[in-house]
Amino acid sequence: MIFLPTIPDFEFKLERLGDTINVCITKEHNFGTDAFLLASFAAPRRKDLCCDLGTGCGIIPLYWARHFQPRKCYAIEIMPRAIAQLEYSLGISRLETEIIPLEQDLKKLDRNALPIGRFDLVSCNPPYKTGGTGILSESASGRAARHETLCALGDVCRAAAGLLRFGGRFCLCQRPERLFGIAEEMRKHSLEPKRLRFVQQRAAAAPWLFLLEGRKGGKPFLTVEKPLIIEENSGFSRELLEIYSGKTETGV
Repeated sequence: MIFLPTIPDFEFKLERLGDTINVCITKEHNFGTDAFLLASFAAPRRKDLCCDLGTGCGIIPLYWARHFQPRKCYAIEIMPRAIAQLEYSLGISRLETEIIPLEQDLKKLDRNALPIGRFDLVSCNPPYKTGGTGILSESASGRAARHETLCALGDVCRAAAGLLRFGGRFCLCQRPERLFGIAEEMRKHSLEPKRLRFVQQRAAAAPWLFLLEGRKGGKPFLTVEKPLIIEENSGFSRELLEIYSGKTETGV
Protein backbone atom coordinates (compact mmCIF):
# COMPACT_ATOMS: atom_id res chain seq x y z
CA MET A 1 0.00 0.00 0.00
CA ILE A 2 1.28 3.48 -0.91
CA PHE A 3 0.87 6.12 1.79
CA LEU A 4 0.56 9.68 0.49
CA PRO A 5 1.39 12.71 2.66
CA THR A 6 -1.37 14.82 4.14
CA ILE A 7 -2.54 17.46 1.67
CA PRO A 8 -1.42 20.94 2.83
CA ASP A 9 -4.06 23.27 4.27
CA PHE A 10 -2.97 26.15 2.01
CA GLU A 11 -3.54 26.91 -1.66
CA PHE A 12 -0.88 25.38 -3.89
CA LYS A 13 -0.25 23.77 -7.25
CA LEU A 14 2.14 21.12 -8.50
CA GLU A 15 4.78 21.59 -11.18
CA ARG A 16 6.15 18.45 -12.80
CA LEU A 17 9.91 18.02 -12.79
CA GLY A 18 9.98 14.70 -14.57
CA ASP A 19 7.96 11.50 -14.55
CA THR A 20 8.12 10.96 -10.80
CA ILE A 21 9.00 14.32 -9.23
CA ASN A 22 6.49 17.07 -8.49
CA VAL A 23 7.23 20.47 -6.91
CA CYS A 24 4.66 22.04 -4.59
CA ILE A 25 4.59 25.79 -5.27
CA THR A 26 2.61 28.74 -3.91
CA LYS A 27 2.54 32.48 -4.55
CA GLU A 28 4.91 32.90 -1.61
CA HIS A 29 7.42 30.19 -2.50
CA ASN A 30 8.03 29.26 -6.12
CA PHE A 31 11.02 29.37 -8.48
CA GLY A 32 12.46 31.03 -11.56
CA THR A 33 14.99 30.37 -14.29
CA ASP A 34 17.92 31.39 -12.06
CA ALA A 35 17.31 28.37 -9.80
CA PHE A 36 17.60 25.98 -12.74
CA LEU A 37 20.77 27.73 -13.93
CA LEU A 38 22.38 27.47 -10.50
CA ALA A 39 21.35 23.84 -10.01
CA SER A 40 22.85 22.89 -13.38
CA PHE A 41 26.00 24.98 -12.83
CA ALA A 42 26.66 23.30 -9.46
CA ALA A 43 26.34 19.81 -11.02
CA PRO A 44 26.87 17.53 -7.98
CA ARG A 45 28.45 14.10 -8.37
CA ARG A 46 26.64 10.95 -7.29
CA LYS A 47 28.93 10.52 -4.28
CA ASP A 48 28.46 14.11 -3.07
CA LEU A 49 26.90 15.19 0.20
CA CYS A 50 25.09 18.44 -0.63
CA CYS A 51 23.35 21.32 1.11
CA ASP A 52 21.15 24.06 -0.33
CA LEU A 53 20.88 27.19 1.83
CA GLY A 54 17.64 29.20 1.70
CA THR A 55 16.09 26.44 -0.37
CA GLY A 56 12.57 27.93 -0.59
CA CYS A 57 10.27 25.34 -2.18
CA GLY A 58 13.29 23.09 -2.68
CA ILE A 59 13.62 23.35 -6.45
CA ILE A 60 17.44 23.05 -6.44
CA PRO A 61 17.69 19.79 -4.44
CA LEU A 62 14.69 18.41 -6.35
CA TYR A 63 16.42 19.23 -9.66
CA TRP A 64 19.57 17.50 -8.40
CA ALA A 65 17.56 14.43 -7.39
CA ARG A 66 16.02 14.32 -10.87
CA HIS A 67 19.20 14.81 -12.91
CA PHE A 68 22.28 14.09 -10.76
CA GLN A 69 21.24 11.78 -7.89
CA PRO A 70 23.79 12.93 -5.27
CA ARG A 71 24.29 10.76 -2.19
CA LYS A 72 22.15 12.99 0.04
CA CYS A 73 21.04 16.61 0.17
CA TYR A 74 20.07 18.78 3.12
CA ALA A 75 17.70 21.67 2.36
CA ILE A 76 17.89 24.58 4.82
CA GLU A 77 15.06 27.11 5.03
CA ILE A 78 13.84 29.52 7.71
CA MET A 79 10.25 29.91 6.43
CA PRO A 80 7.85 27.25 7.84
CA ARG A 81 5.52 27.41 4.81
CA ALA A 82 8.37 26.70 2.40
CA ILE A 83 9.44 23.71 4.50
CA ALA A 84 5.86 22.41 4.47
CA GLN A 85 5.78 22.71 0.69
CA LEU A 86 9.05 20.83 0.32
CA GLU A 87 7.94 18.10 2.70
CA TYR A 88 4.81 17.58 0.60
CA SER A 89 6.89 17.50 -2.60
CA LEU A 90 9.19 14.88 -1.09
CA GLY A 91 6.26 12.77 0.08
CA ILE A 92 4.47 12.59 -3.25
CA SER A 93 7.77 12.18 -5.11
CA ARG A 94 9.05 9.44 -2.77
CA LEU A 95 12.28 11.31 -1.99
CA GLU A 96 12.11 11.45 1.80
CA THR A 97 15.41 9.60 2.22
CA GLU A 98 17.33 11.50 -0.48
CA ILE A 99 16.50 15.08 0.63
CA ILE A 100 16.39 16.21 4.27
CA PRO A 101 14.46 19.47 4.86
CA LEU A 102 15.47 21.45 7.95
CA GLU A 103 13.71 24.54 9.25
CA GLN A 104 16.72 26.50 10.48
CA ASP A 105 18.30 29.94 10.43
CA LEU A 106 21.53 29.63 8.43
CA LYS A 107 23.13 32.06 10.90
CA LYS A 108 22.56 29.51 13.71
CA LEU A 109 22.87 26.07 12.18
CA ASP A 110 22.22 23.12 14.49
CA ARG A 111 25.34 20.96 14.65
CA ASN A 112 23.29 18.04 15.96
CA ALA A 113 21.12 17.99 12.83
CA LEU A 114 23.83 18.60 10.21
CA PRO A 115 27.15 16.90 9.37
CA ILE A 116 29.08 20.15 9.81
CA GLY A 117 32.37 20.33 7.95
CA ARG A 118 31.65 17.28 5.76
CA PHE A 119 29.72 18.63 2.77
CA ASP A 120 31.13 18.33 -0.75
CA LEU A 121 28.82 20.99 -2.20
CA VAL A 122 26.85 23.92 -0.79
CA SER A 123 24.64 26.13 -2.95
CA CYS A 124 22.62 29.28 -2.39
CA ASN A 125 20.31 31.40 -4.52
CA PRO A 126 20.50 34.43 -2.19
CA PRO A 127 18.50 37.66 -2.03
CA TYR A 128 19.68 39.98 -4.79
CA LYS A 129 19.14 43.30 -3.00
CA THR A 130 21.11 44.54 -0.02
CA GLY A 131 19.29 45.66 3.09
CA GLY A 132 17.75 49.11 2.80
CA THR A 133 17.68 49.18 -1.02
CA GLY A 134 14.78 48.85 -3.44
CA ILE A 135 11.06 48.65 -2.74
CA LEU A 136 10.35 46.05 -0.07
CA SER A 137 7.82 43.32 -0.84
CA GLU A 138 4.61 43.36 1.19
CA SER A 139 4.90 39.71 2.26
CA ALA A 140 7.50 38.42 4.68
CA SER A 141 8.42 35.63 2.25
CA GLY A 142 8.92 38.13 -0.58
CA ARG A 143 11.15 40.33 1.57
CA ALA A 144 13.24 37.37 2.66
CA ALA A 145 13.64 36.07 -0.90
CA ARG A 146 14.53 39.40 -2.55
CA HIS A 147 16.15 41.52 0.18
CA GLU A 148 18.82 40.84 2.79
CA THR A 149 16.43 41.25 5.69
CA LEU A 150 17.09 37.91 7.43
CA CYS A 151 20.70 37.37 6.38
CA ALA A 152 23.47 39.08 4.41
CA LEU A 153 25.90 37.56 1.94
CA GLY A 154 28.55 37.47 4.65
CA ASP A 155 26.25 35.23 6.69
CA VAL A 156 25.74 32.94 3.68
CA CYS A 157 29.48 32.66 3.03
CA ARG A 158 30.20 32.00 6.71
CA ALA A 159 27.57 29.25 6.81
CA ALA A 160 28.84 27.66 3.59
CA ALA A 161 32.45 27.69 4.80
CA GLY A 162 31.44 26.03 8.05
CA LEU A 163 29.51 23.28 6.28
CA LEU A 164 32.10 22.42 3.63
CA ARG A 165 35.01 20.01 3.94
CA PHE A 166 38.42 21.24 2.77
CA GLY A 167 38.27 21.35 -1.03
CA GLY A 168 34.46 21.44 -1.05
CA ARG A 169 32.59 23.69 -3.48
CA PHE A 170 30.27 26.64 -2.85
CA CYS A 171 28.05 27.77 -5.75
CA LEU A 172 25.75 30.79 -5.90
CA CYS A 173 24.16 33.20 -8.35
CA GLN A 174 23.83 36.97 -8.04
CA ARG A 175 23.52 40.23 -9.99
CA PRO A 176 26.70 41.42 -11.80
CA GLU A 177 26.92 44.68 -9.85
CA ARG A 178 27.64 42.66 -6.71
CA LEU A 179 30.40 40.48 -8.14
CA PHE A 180 33.40 42.10 -6.46
CA GLY A 181 31.68 42.38 -3.10
CA ILE A 182 30.77 38.70 -3.19
CA ALA A 183 34.27 37.63 -4.20
CA GLU A 184 35.62 39.65 -1.27
CA GLU A 185 33.17 38.04 1.17
CA MET A 186 34.01 34.57 -0.11
CA ARG A 187 37.72 35.13 0.36
CA LYS A 188 37.14 36.38 3.91
CA HIS A 189 35.80 32.90 4.65
CA SER A 190 38.47 30.90 2.78
CA LEU A 191 36.20 30.28 -0.22
CA GLU A 192 38.42 31.03 -3.20
CA PRO A 193 36.50 32.00 -6.40
CA LYS A 194 37.47 29.41 -9.01
CA ARG A 195 34.81 29.41 -11.76
CA LEU A 196 32.67 32.25 -13.12
CA ARG A 197 29.97 32.32 -15.78
CA PHE A 198 27.86 35.28 -16.85
CA VAL A 199 24.25 34.88 -18.00
CA GLN A 200 22.90 37.06 -20.82
CA GLN A 201 19.35 37.30 -22.11
CA ARG A 202 20.69 37.60 -25.67
CA ALA A 203 24.18 37.45 -27.14
CA ALA A 204 24.36 41.23 -27.63
CA ALA A 205 22.92 42.08 -24.20
CA ALA A 206 24.82 42.87 -21.01
CA PRO A 207 24.80 40.10 -18.36
CA TRP A 208 21.88 40.12 -15.91
CA LEU A 209 23.21 37.33 -13.67
CA PHE A 210 26.40 35.51 -12.85
CA LEU A 211 27.12 32.03 -11.53
CA LEU A 212 30.14 31.66 -9.27
CA GLU A 213 31.88 28.66 -7.72
CA GLY A 214 34.31 28.94 -4.84
CA ARG A 215 36.45 26.20 -3.33
CA LYS A 216 37.21 25.98 0.37
CA GLY A 217 40.95 26.40 0.85
CA GLY A 218 41.53 26.75 -2.89
CA LYS A 219 44.48 28.59 -4.44
CA PRO A 220 43.87 31.80 -6.43
CA PHE A 221 43.01 31.01 -10.06
CA LEU A 222 39.74 31.99 -11.72
CA THR A 223 38.33 30.37 -14.86
CA VAL A 224 35.81 32.51 -16.75
CA GLU A 225 33.53 30.34 -18.87
CA LYS A 226 31.71 31.38 -22.02
CA PRO A 227 28.45 33.30 -21.39
CA LEU A 228 25.22 31.39 -21.01
CA ILE A 229 22.71 32.80 -23.51
CA ILE A 230 19.00 32.56 -22.64
CA GLU A 231 17.39 33.49 -25.99
CA GLU A 232 18.45 33.02 -29.59
CA ASN A 233 16.55 33.05 -32.90
CA SER A 234 13.36 34.40 -31.23
CA GLY A 235 13.18 31.52 -28.76
CA PHE A 236 14.96 29.82 -25.88
CA SER A 237 18.54 28.82 -26.60
CA ARG A 238 19.44 25.19 -27.07
CA GLU A 239 21.55 25.24 -23.91
CA LEU A 240 18.71 26.61 -21.77
CA LEU A 241 16.36 23.92 -23.08
CA GLU A 242 19.00 21.31 -22.26
CA ILE A 243 19.31 22.71 -18.73
CA TYR A 244 15.54 22.49 -18.26
CA SER A 245 15.60 18.89 -19.47
CA GLY A 246 18.79 17.99 -17.59
CA LYS A 247 20.70 16.90 -20.68
CA THR A 248 23.76 19.00 -19.76
CA GLU A 249 24.36 17.01 -16.58
CA THR A 250 27.96 16.10 -15.84
CA GLY A 251 27.50 14.25 -12.54
CA VAL A 252 28.92 10.73 -12.42
